[in-house]
Amino acid sequence: QNNKMFGTVVVGVGIAGLARIRDLMNPMPSSPSEHLKLLGFVSRRSFGNINEAKQISLEDALRSEEIHAAFISTENRSHEETIRMFLEAGKHVLVEYPMALSAKAAHELWEMAEQKGKVLHVEHIELLTEEYKQLKKEVAGKDLVKGTLHFTGSVLDENKTGFPAFSGIARLTWLIDLFGDLTVTSATREKQKDKNYSRMTVHFQTANKKPLTWIEERGPGMRREKKINFCFTSGCLENFPQAPRSAVGLFMQDQNLFAKKLLGQVSKEELAAEKWRILRCLDLAEVIQQHCEQPEKISS
Repeated sequence: QNNKMFGTVVVGVGIAGLARIRDLMNPMPSSPSEHLKLLGFVSRRSFGNINEAKQISLEDALRSEEIHAAFISTENRSHEETIRMFLEAGKHVLVEYPMALSAKAAHELWEMAEQKGKVLHVEHIELLTEEYKQLKKEVAGKDLVKGTLHFTGSVLDENKTGFPAFSGIARLTWLIDLFGDLTVTSATREKQKDKNYSRMTVHFQTANKKPLTWIEERGPGMRREKKINFCFTSGCLENFPQAPRSAVGLFMQDQNLFAKKLLGQVSKEELAAEKWRILRCLDLAEVIQQHCEQPEKISS
């Protein structure tokens, strides 16, 4: 079992794709990643080689019997189609979040992976940061009264990244992972086209009927940051706990997790919990989008 090698291709060479190529070429010694072997990358642009990695066509990547797994780092809009092609070709898939821009597509792809007996792994590096791990420890065992998570960032091209509930699903993932299942009570979105500004505000309730708010705000020159205000019966948390820098990069941690799945080293319980979380967040993202896109109710 443990000398098994998985030939791998990286699809898309933006920031994430380049990080993937780097990490596949320099796996952590004696980690599960040593079982992944980079056989090439696919891009619409013409590169030739990147380091020792060679560019191959999409057709060759899908056809090759030596390629067992694809790392999909294309723009959000094309994740669904690319995942589908590689699953149909009988390959395992790692994809950057969000796995798709509709809940229906996500459920279909997951079902397809299960039918084919392939691993479909969605990257969630936001859960792997030291900052988040510390926050989770801090929140554990406390009773929430109310909370807000407010994200700001620069402008995205929504034609490529999708609706903010999907492109910002990392924030939703945090809230679900910290506080359990949520239901959407309302969601609105303000857009100022001329200013290239967008602000989505979502109100949730926890299973214990406690209110949580998620704000996703983007505009020119806005600094990328997250602000939290979580109030518990024992007091409020307004700043992130101090966290050390991790010795292992986030994409490498994610890659190790994917390799562990390929090697059958992740428990059924963990896989089931992860599947629930990922699909639940995508279901909620879709509900949020529907709320925001409802025509304004005109009061007579």
